Amino acid sequence: MDAARLEGVVVAYPGGRTALAGLDLTVASGKVAVLLGPNGAGKSTAVGVLAGLIRPDSGHAEMLGGTPGRLDARRRLNVMVQDDGLPTGAQPAEIVRHVARLRGASSTAQPLIEMLGIDQLGRTTIRRLSGGERRRVSLACALVGDPDVVILDEPTAGLDPRGRSIVWEAIAGLRDRGRSVLLCTHLLDEAEALADVISVIAGGRMRASGSLASLLSDGAERVTFDGPLHLEVASLVQALPEGSRVEEVSPGRYRIDGDASPQILATVASWCAQHGVQPRNLSAGAESLSDAYWRLTEEPGVQP
Repeated sequence: MDAARLEGVVVAYPGGRTALAGLDLTVASGKVAVLLGPNGAGKSTAVGVLAGLIRPDSGHAEMLGGTPGRLDARRRLNVMVQDDGLPTGAQPAEIVRHVARLRGASSTAQPLIEMLGIDQLGRTTIRRLSGGERRRVSLACALVGDPDVVILDEPTAGLDPRGRSIVWEAIAGLRDRGRSVLLCTHLLDEAEALADVISVIAGGRMRASGSLASLLSDGAERVTFDGPLHLEVASLVQALPEGSRVEEVSPGRYRIDGDASPQILATVASWCAQHGVQPRNLSAGAESLSDAYWRLTEEPGVQP
């Protein structure tokens, strides 16, 4: 049984704005599902529906085999949202222990306090913590009680590399214990490192969903490089074999579709040298997740 599902879910807000326009989404049991999408794509609304905080206008939503928000689902689901709502006067370890007691799982607090370095924050109140420190406290609160399903909305926002690594280990540990995770993130390397399934949404609709390999268009190799924004590439097209195409697929990232031979790499490098361009990450290979993300979310009015 899937841990959670949305089928054709529509959510419209007052004023005529449609947040979800028939969204289908599945979170498989015991897997990490990553949800990617630009700002305003509907990720937070989808989380709200699955958590039982938002009632869809139409479509079907299911959490742990039943209606989201029912008592049984709330007991088995923990959610970490971007606006953590932590009491600003509380001390970090104190609030984690308090939430664990409310979940009837006091013994789960201390291991999380130690793993996430919350014990090192001492008696500093929540209001005096940095953004990254608050994220660690919020994550600990979302993991107490060893829930069956965890929804994490931007859990590593504001964290330094070491903090991100600790959070990644925590998420991998959930999967190892057979728990289900829905992770919303803007970080593509995070999606690549953690996801069993990656879903890309834009404009409230599902654009693609599957394994990383299945999202990459056709497996064909192409040449890519990073450089200044909006290069004039007409002369590069002329220097390449007939039928080649050069496109700025995302700001400052260029893709040459066609033969990905060493000669093409040499032509691109020579053209860059002639035009005073320092090409970064010049390589030949299959489409990256970054390329696929831009391809899937590219439409009028959609911002990265």
